[in-house]
Amino acid sequence: MAAKKAEQALVEQWRDILALHSRTQCELDRALHEHGLCASDFEVLDVLAENATAACVRSFRVQEIAERVHLSQSALSRLIARLEKDGLVERGMCPEDRRGVRVGLTARGRALHGQVLPVQRAVLTRMLAN
Repeated sequence: MAAKKAEQALVEQWRDILALHSRTQCELDRALHEHGLCASDFEVLDVLAENATAACVRSFRVQEIAERVHLSQSALSRLIARLEKDGLVERGMCPEDRRGVRVGLTARGRALHGQVLPVQRAVLTRMLAN
């Protein structure tokens, strides 16, 4: 009986996590929509913005981004193509592996990321504060 209660508590905890994720994702999408982004778009821009400066654009392999934003390779490729079309990122060949693709922020992408970062962080603070 105790094992069954522990299992049920675990399942309820898992469902609470899923519900929180869903609510937070919806809030992020709603807040970012007015800036022309969804939560996944912002996550890619945020990963690309890490350790980047105006003088040094850091690029990542698509596989590296996929590991950090938890999207499938094909979904991420479509998202990157859309961001590239909007002038927010640029793709280039990977010098270490000519089959690979590297992605980096453009100046426009850096500017939009800087503008939207406080919006995203405010939603996270509101939704995830205990």
